[in-house]
Amino acid sequence: MTKHIYFSLAFLALSVFGAIAQTDKYSDLFIELKKQDSIFFERGFNQCDMEYLKNHMADDLKFFHDQSGFQDRDAFFENTQKYICSESEKKPIRKVDANSLEVFPLYNNGKIYAAIQKGIHHFYLREKGKEDVWTSTAKFTHVWILDKGFWKLSEVLSYDHQNQIVEKPQNDMEKLLKDNKVPALGIGIIENGKLTKVEVYGTLNKQKTAPYNTIFKVASLTKPIIALTTLKLIDKGLLELDEPLYKYWVDPDIKNDKRYKKLTPKLILTHQTGFPNWRYMTESNKLAFQFDPGTKYQYSGEGFEYLRKAIETKLGKSIEELVKELLFDPLNMSDTHFWWDAEMDETRYAQNFNENGENIETVKYYEANAAANLLTTVEDYGKFLEYIINGTGLSENLYQEMIKRQVKLKENDFFGLGWEILTGFNNDEFALLHTGKDPGVSTLAICFPKSKNAYLIFLNGDNVDKIYEELLTNRLYLGSEVWNKK
Repeated sequence: MTKHIYFSLAFLALSVFGAIAQTDKYSDLFIELKKQDSIFFERGFNQCDMEYLKNHMADDLKFFHDQSGFQDRDAFFENTQKYICSESEKKPIRKVDANSLEVFPLYNNGKIYAAIQKGIHHFYLREKGKEDVWTSTAKFTHVWILDKGFWKLSEVLSYDHQNQIVEKPQNDMEKLLKDNKVPALGIGIIENGKLTKVEVYGTLNKQKTAPYNTIFKVASLTKPIIALTTLKLIDKGLLELDEPLYKYWVDPDIKNDKRYKKLTPKLILTHQTGFPNWRYMTESNKLAFQFDPGTKYQYSGEGFEYLRKAIETKLGKSIEELVKELLFDPLNMSDTHFWWDAEMDETRYAQNFNENGENIETVKYYEANAAANLLTTVEDYGKFLEYIINGTGLSENLYQEMIKRQVKLKENDFFGLGWEILTGFNNDEFALLHTGKDPGVSTLAICFPKSKNAYLIFLNGDNVDKIYEELLTNRLYLGSEVWNKK
């Protein structure tokens, strides 16, 4: 039996007999194919990355269209170049109705070797400087095959094209963004310890649709990455939590103030260094102690940079090397960068916008900062939150030290090792919280360790209060308690 006939029978079984069970929408397979669909059509169809298309289509691709007939791989590729990726001022693009997706696994000897994916596509014409114009809607059925561990599109049915519908499809999330002059939003949800939802809405720059794997600058969400890396080093015996750091680093600005001898990883991770947030924000423009280390809390990016320099000196490795070894590689966070290195895909970067919706000039940087500037995707940082919610791989004693209420900030509000800790929830639940804020950047990560749920929000704009309120109280159902504490 040829593969073409086999898949045709699979389509028949799916549509007529319902013999193939739909996979759960929280399953690894559903999420993976949702990602594959998004990236394939965003990069290949919308952005016309022809090399990506070539590498992610099966050699014997079969494309069935209810209006333009059958196309093999060569014809599909040629028509995409001719009609989709021409130099025309109006560019056809495709957007999926995410709620319409269904996935049905295909097994051979108990192992998944392919899957059928069904859903609805909306098609638009995009013209520079104008809102996308809806043109039609169609249903699709895809067959994805696993080829040496990689998913490739093998067969496509595109049918039931409708050029007129009652009303244009609306995305209320994108309307929320538009009303508040914030171009892009990324959401990640971890449920019961598993990353189950990754969604990106809006545009990169008010024109280009933000893809599933949009790269956001996440500001101070860099700090939890550095905090866990530090704890990993402590767990390995390469560093001590209460170890004096002056043996490895003393900032020239404070060399005459002996209080530097009190600085330890623990004081830095709990923001008790006595440093300002940044020296450039002070009148002297120099680093100085504003109170004795260990006597009270004061949020400080300078502290994390101080820790970075001490660790790099002691271990003879850059922070990038250490984080890659301890977190990025084990968690497969391959799309996360400390700076604009050669692997940073600028075409997927969510540009930043002020409260009036005006573009802020992108400033590229070429060295790591332990407190800010991390570049990442919702999926990558979602993997990190998934790791946090499942215990971080640390020894039990050190994990408990991380979530311990080290410093009291106010009622039901504390700081642990790298995370703010919110208490006062039902059933003794508590939350680990961290936010990030830079011009045109607003991000939030919140984890609930007992329920093993976590939520991630990335925004590339300043006018975000109403968006946060809507998301935290109505969309993510965290309630006004979390919103007020944020």
